[in-house]
This record gives sequence, C-alpha cells and structure tokens, in this order.
Amino acid sequence: MNRIPVTSPASVAVFRRILTHGPIGRVDISRATGLSQAAVTKAVTPLIGAGFIVESDENRPSPSIGRPISPLAVAHDRAHIIGVKITADRTYGVLTDLGANTLARTEELNATPAVADVITAVTRVVDTLRAASGTPIDGLGVAVSGDVDRDGGVVRDSPLLGWRQVPLAKALEEATGIPTVLENDVRALAVTELFFGSGRDAESFAIVTIGTGIGCGIYLHGRVVQGAHGVAGEIGHLPLASDDAVCACGRRGCVEAVASTAAILDLVRRGHDDDSLTIDDAFALAHQDDPIARNAFEQAGAVIGSALAALVNLIGPELVVIAGENVTEYELYEAHLRSTFAEHAFGAASDCEIVLRPHVFDDWARGAAACVVEVIASGVSAGS
Repeated sequence: MNRIPVTSPASVAVFRRILTHGPIGRVDISRATGLSQAAVTKAVTPLIGAGFIVESDENRPSPSIGRPISPLAVAHDRAHIIGVKITADRTYGVLTDLGANTLARTEELNATPAVADVITAVTRVVDTLRAASGTPIDGLGVAVSGDVDRDGGVVRDSPLLGWRQVPLAKALEEATGIPTVLENDVRALAVTELFFGSGRDAESFAIVTIGTGIGCGIYLHGRVVQGAHGVAGEIGHLPLASDDAVCACGRRGCVEAVASTAAILDLVRRGHDDDSLTIDDAFALAHQDDPIARNAFEQAGAVIGSALAALVNLIGPELVVIAGENVTEYELYEAHLRSTFAEHAFGAASDCEIVLRPHVFDDWARGAAACVVEVIASGVSAGS
C-alpha cells in the first residue's frame, strides 16, 4: 500500500497532525507534538518531496515576528481510496481522497447475503468508483458488522450477515487487485471521528451506534482499541436486558435484543398483531403517542442508558458520540436514556459529554476509507 515515506514516530506524528488539523503552521505543529521547529522541518521535508504535504496558499502573519507563513496541508489528491460498507441486503461505496472527502458514491443490491454474492456486489461497487476516479486506487477499506480480525483480514462472526470465519480481505484483494483493509464497522466510524471528527482533540472518546445493531468503538491512549482477540466495545451484547429477550447472536438478555431496530419493530408488531408494520410505521406510531410503540422506544432508551453508564464507569471517556441511522429519532428514547445513564453513572463519570452525530450508510463506507488513510499515515515498515 502507498504509505508516507517515513519510519520515525516523530515524522508520523507530524504528518498526522497536519492531516487532522491542517492547514497548520510549523510553530503550531511544534507546540502540539513537542518537537522542535528544526525537527518539524526535518520531518516535513521527505513528506513534501513525496507529494504528501504541500505548503498552503493561505499566507498569514507569523505570531512572533510578523513575517508571512505558509501553513502546511495534506495534498488530498495524493491518494484515492474506496470505502465500502456491507449490509445483509446492500453494499454501499464511496470514493475519497487522502482527507477522506467523498468524491463519488454508489451502491449495489446484494443478490443474497452469501459471501460469493456479496463479493460480486463489492466488485461492482469498486469497478464503478474506479471508473469515476480515473486514477489508480491506493486502497480498499471494507466495514462489516460483528467480530472482525483486522490483522488477519477475517470476519470471524457476523450474526447480521450469517458469516463465520470468512477470509474476506484476501478474497476481495484477489477479486479487485487492490490492497484491502477489513474492519469492524463501528471501529471504522471511530477512526473517522479520531482523524476528522469530534475525537481529533480528545484524549479519549467512545462512539456508540444505534440502529440495526448496537455497537461501540473506543479510543484510548492514542489508538482505537482493537481488543486482544479482536473484540472490544461490544456493549450491544452486555446482558442488561431481561432473559426472555433473545438476541440475533443467539444469546439472551443482550442490549441489542431490546434496543436494535429489529427488536423495537418486533415489539411493535407483536403488540399490534400486525407483521406488515415497518420501522417507519413504528416511528410514526411512537410520535402519535401509541402506548405500545412508546413503550418499545422507552425500553430501548433505558437499556442503552444502562450500557452507556457501564461504558463510562469502566473506561472514563471524555465524550461519547451517539451515531447511527436511528439517531434521527433520538427524541423517542432520549429522556429514558439520559435518566438511566444518570442513575447508574458513578460519580464524575456522569460528567461525560454526550454528542449526537446522525449517520447514513455512506458515512459507514467513509469510515472504512478512513481506515485505509490510517494505514497510509502509519508510514513505511518492514515488508510494506
């Protein structure tokens, strides 16, 4: 993969600061990284030479001596990346530049959730976006729900897709010819927040997604947490619901078993004895103060609030970003979520800031692309 041509931690830190905060002056980089201005200049020189960094046209006065300075910025067109989000019925794709700015998007219907059919859909998405780019693609990022081994490129268990032990990264590299980074979809969103969102200046944060599943990505100590076994932040599978609630993972009492889109819809359908109802119908009924629908959303909010309290009690993040397709209906369960969170958050943990960030499926795909940006920004290494 086309990585920045540096190996030292200082050079990687300088590039990352420019990527996340540029255009930015050398003095500001020095302050942020703790490096001397001479060290910053030394780190930047090969990055400029390789075309990854440019001097911005945005001249402004130097704070110290009044001379105009040219801030440093990432050359966004230095790399082109495709990000893909896979769901059971559809595959979403975006073409981005090195700054994870979306340049084009497309989507394909999956014939079935079977691995072969999904690979076909991903290949079509890649072909469409590669044609739109008109330049070589530097990397393919793929986001999938469930237990994902990023280093091995394997989907170990994805209940929503019905997959187990699928070596997806290798299969897609063979199908597309593009180096592929595979990641859990929520951790991919966390990478986006880290580089380009609310987490840029946070020492720690978590992103919690509410929708088809209940997921969580965690950023601590300078990196997105992967977990020793590739599993971390699975608050959707904390046993905080009643035992009669059966989760898609096959276990009982999971948060997802009462708080996911499918769980809420199932409660509303059973309460009304009407299997034709859709999730949009459930939203509408709740807004009309239908007691069955309101109860379903309030129950979901309460259990999510308990899960958030457990999360902040354990890791103490500065902020929690709540995202996902159901966030647009956040007011339906916000009161119960916040009251349950306040009830169970211990001491100063209750001061954790909660930020709302609505997402669409293209944002998940952009998160997958951001994982490729993260690899590019990590610098060259042995075997790269």
